[in-house]
Amino acid sequence: MKRKINISGSPVLGVFATCTEEFVFVPYDVSDETIQDLEESLGVKAVRSSVGGSFIIGSLLCGNSNGAIVAGFILDKEMRTIRKHMKAARLSGELNAAGNLILANDSAALVHPDLSDRSIGVIKRTLGVDVKKGTIGGLKTVGMAGIATNKGILVHPKATSNEIATLEEVFNLPVDIGTVNFGSPLVGSGILANSKGYVTGEDTTGPEITRIEDTLGYE
Repeated sequence: MKRKINISGSPVLGVFATCTEEFVFVPYDVSDETIQDLEESLGVKAVRSSVGGSFIIGSLLCGNSNGAIVAGFILDKEMRTIRKHMKAARLSGELNAAGNLILANDSAALVHPDLSDRSIGVIKRTLGVDVKKGTIGGLKTVGMAGIATNKGILVHPKATSNEIATLEEVFNLPVDIGTVNFGSPLVGSGILANSKGYVTGEDTTGPEITRIEDTLGYE
């Protein structure tokens, strides 16, 4: 089972792809070999897709076991592809890069503090979770500043004690700080993870992997 993978030649997996407990959404140009590695490592089925013609799916889509939130400019045919597998809704308004704006698992979500009440309502209904506004390491793009599974949360190394306390309260899970890809603080950009497994960018070091495994609860 591969633990380190690049997607489209890049170690920022979380920018190009995103996963839930059942699926991993990847760009169309991902090789069959990489698809197989992802499916085996995460215990999921891979779905090739795009959002508004863009391949940075991880930045534009956020999902859990209940549904998916997608950037508002997604094309109808792309939405149909996603809806074959799960319920999905568009995030309208200026702030709509859902993967960057939402940190979610199957029970809760932390979101960009400037999202509108309407957007919060869409997220609540579609993901079926309680939603709280907040920051991680002072960053509003919480979807890239952290990674959340149903077993744990790893976040930006500059997350404050207040931010960590908020996350622990919202998700009711252990939270720790870490990095990926040889020191990148944007952990959400470098990891794909669910409760069954994870993959991380090829630049990620051994000590970083140890922290990922400890925090996200892998044996």
